[in-house]
Amino acid sequence: MNSSHILNLDATLTQLLSAYLRQHTTAPLHINPQQLAYRWVGGDTGSLAPIPLNSSLTLADLLGIDIQKDKVVQNTQQFLAGYPANHVLMTGTRGAGKSSLIRALLNTFHSEGLRMIEVARDDLKHLDKIRQAIKALADHPIAATTGADGTQPSDKPCRYVVYCDDLAFDAQDESYRSLKSVLEGALDSEQDQLLVYATSNRRHLLPQLMQDNVSIYDGQTDAVNPYETIDETVSLSDRFGLWVSFYPMNQATYLQIAQHYIQSEGLGWDDKVRSQALLWASSRGGRSGRVAYQFARHWTGQQRLQQANALKLTPSKLNV
Repeated sequence: MNSSHILNLDATLTQLLSAYLRQHTTAPLHINPQQLAYRWVGGDTGSLAPIPLNSSLTLADLLGIDIQKDKVVQNTQQFLAGYPANHVLMTGTRGAGKSSLIRALLNTFHSEGLRMIEVARDDLKHLDKIRQAIKALADHPIAATTGADGTQPSDKPCRYVVYCDDLAFDAQDESYRSLKSVLEGALDSEQDQLLVYATSNRRHLLPQLMQDNVSIYDGQTDAVNPYETIDETVSLSDRFGLWVSFYPMNQATYLQIAQHYIQSEGLGWDDKVRSQALLWASSRGGRSGRVAYQFARHWTGQQRLQQANALKLTPSKLNV
């Protein structure tokens, strides 16, 4: 093999090595305390991407979940004050306000130091990197600058909530082990700067199968300690210190939420709107805060469009 072939081979190997390193390494994480929210993007080679805070949702907008709201707000206030607080698992019926409560918390408490990092289930393997980046801040105080909402932030350390939406795992998914480590298992876990708030439609985040119980009762299992399989399925949920359950919504609460959103847009509420709201819920197969909000958007948009079309027709009628 001559020298030119060797040079070409070296160049090819260098390119392959560079491509491999790009695919399997990530840049060190740097978190800016001025940024209110981040989201992990890019999968295994990803990073934290800033999220603009463009939601106006407040805690007052969340109706019908006062008990759940009070529990989560109390826990968050303890966390921000530097007192002991728990990781939170919010479970229950879909559309009941679990995710909305997370957004409202950030809108309400960001001036007191609350920051959020959204991480999808498949990216939980990167939680340890995120935890290390948060610890590196070393209680970095908030800069005394006026926020986007005109408020003056107090000089408090930032405290981060890692937010996992719609959290659930299948039996073959191993990424839940990273979450378990952050929640409690790691020796250097600290809960004074980082908490995990997760939402899920089911209480037990790992599947529980009847066949597991049947195999144990019938003695038809190859496991030496079969009950440890059952313990493993509930151990993840147990590491959340605060469980908050959301329940199906009754008709009165559904109508109250729909009325709130429609009147907040400056529109009236009467029997006609009420009947349309009930018809909308029937067509969706159930009542929830999400369905009420979607109806309010439908009705508000419909009324605005009718008003705009009426204004367009008025000049032509006057000229006739």
